[in-house]
Amino acid sequence: MNRLTLPADFTWGVATASYQIEGATREGGRSESIWDSFARKPGAVYAGNNGDVAVDHYHRYIEDLDLMKELGVGAYRFSIAWPRIIPEGSGSVNRAGVDFYKRLLDAMEERGLKAFATLYHWDLPQVLEDSGGWTNRKTAYAFAKYAEVCFREFGDRIEKWVTLNEPWCSAYLGYMTGIHAPGRKDLGDNARATHHLNLAHGLATRAFRESGLRGEIGIVWNLSRPRPASAKPEDIRAAEWVTDRDSRMFTGPVLGKGYPERFVSSMGMKLPIEPGDMEIIASKIDFAGLNYYFENVVAHDAASPDGVRRMPQWQPVTGMGWPVVPGGLCRLLCWLSDEAPGLPLYVTENGCARDDSVDPADGRVHDPERIEYLRGHFEACERAVADGVPLKGYFLWSFIDNFEWSWGYARRFGIVYCDYMSLKRIPKDSFYFYRDIIAGMAY
Repeated sequence: MNRLTLPADFTWGVATASYQIEGATREGGRSESIWDSFARKPGAVYAGNNGDVAVDHYHRYIEDLDLMKELGVGAYRFSIAWPRIIPEGSGSVNRAGVDFYKRLLDAMEERGLKAFATLYHWDLPQVLEDSGGWTNRKTAYAFAKYAEVCFREFGDRIEKWVTLNEPWCSAYLGYMTGIHAPGRKDLGDNARATHHLNLAHGLATRAFRESGLRGEIGIVWNLSRPRPASAKPEDIRAAEWVTDRDSRMFTGPVLGKGYPERFVSSMGMKLPIEPGDMEIIASKIDFAGLNYYFENVVAHDAASPDGVRRMPQWQPVTGMGWPVVPGGLCRLLCWLSDEAPGLPLYVTENGCARDDSVDPADGRVHDPERIEYLRGHFEACERAVADGVPLKGYFLWSFIDNFEWSWGYARRFGIVYCDYMSLKRIPKDSFYFYRDIIAGMAY
């Protein structure tokens, strides 16, 4: 019999994001986001799927919160949709949007769920993208004003704030590879977006400090520190190069260490840094969130444009084709703890996609592979705490199946199954497994 040994005040939660679950994209005064327009581009999203309905959380949030209460989680990490709060990106506040989130927060409080709110989970108002999006410095300042509105309207009931979710994805997938909204493919755009996202974080953090609100503010990163394929110096250097690109470009400025010069120089990046920017970006944070799904292995490859080659692995893979490497979570938590000594950390997303279906024999959804995935990653959290990492909580991705970005509805991450035709919710076996973990039961 095994029982996790984690601190008594360890926070267990679930996570979602506004565009992936809310739906109601044309209701309540909400304007179009970059994901609404991106989803209309032929071939951009699997099967032409979009978030118009998603899982209809906008109308069914009470049902969803009741399930969270049954699950026993202490906190709910959700995101606020910028296009609902300030439809034009800057300027007038949409009261209907504010009122929706106030109703959501009231219902969470009634069920004993602490709010862990993300200000930006990728749904930039399209009107701002029309003016350059994150390549435009003005977007960072518009974000700070939007954050100030949220602090003013919701600050009395939100315990922890996240400025940005995975700025790497916004900058690299949105502006360099083009596989996420807004779908641009330009190295210069990527450099500008990276810096302006970091600046937006710093400006919002300063605004929070100036608000005088209680509570805490931080940022959520999806970091990569791959394993080198061998102990050869060139393979180790290749792994460090990827760490610079995918991690230190974001952690470095926020933690007051600046951008990784060796990477910036090797790429010839022209970051639009203005006087005072780096001090703003390095504004003190109270915690950092880590989103983790898998770990890569890399080797040096002189024939590759960046000198790096991703190597095969032996582990089983998830429905996304990602290797299942629980040890990578422990390694990454330890690395981040070394980069930011004493800073409280949270696992803000962790989970796996599986091809789930309803068993016609009993109407249940049996997902034993997800349970094994979660078991291994819970144990990795336990090892990280034993190694001295100040890990304060874990948020499972995702509470419910939802719109999985460019994969549309073809990938299911939830511990609650959603029938996308009827929108019926069915807790999966993993839901009950997680319930037992939260309750402190042996497994």
